[in-house]
Amino acid sequence: MKSLFTALLIVLAATTYSQTRVFPAVKLYGGIFEIPYAVEKPDPTMKYNIVIEVERESEKPDSLSWALNNVARLVNLHVMGGVPKENLDVVIVLHGGATYITMNNDQYQKKYKKDNPNLGLFEELSKAGVKIFVCGQSLINRKVDRTKMAPEVKIATSMLTTLTTYQLKGYALLKFN
Repeated sequence: MKSLFTALLIVLAATTYSQTRVFPAVKLYGGIFEIPYAVEKPDPTMKYNIVIEVERESEKPDSLSWALNNVARLVNLHVMGGVPKENLDVVIVLHGGATYITMNNDQYQKKYKKDNPNLGLFEELSKAGVKIFVCGQSLINRKVDRTKMAPEVKIATSMLTTLTTYQLKGYALLKFN
């Protein structure tokens, strides 16, 4: 009886402290928890210019890209922190193995025999104002047909030139690999 009571208390405590993820800017992706007691928060008066390098492909072809979902989390966290969407300029540059996640569903199915789980995420990131580029050099090296990609993904000359251009424009660089 005592162990049953202890187990009940543990379950009650766990459910009392559990929270629901919220999606304030990127719907259905990058869910975050509200932290009303945080003392360090984004500055809602600042303009956030962020360029993000994404290189690694998904570990499992039927799983969402951790890196792309993390971009959604970044956007959601800033918006939840009070930063207006118009003060958030986020650019993603995909290259290397991440090039494959840009393929449309038909091409992805040919390669992996699975649906591309990232297509909805590309759409929602784009709706949230995120600019998405893929390295043109990687497209050629990885033999990905540029005409058969997610429509939200645009082609850059290269990851190298895109990152250096945005950094010289004052964008903070993050690597999600």
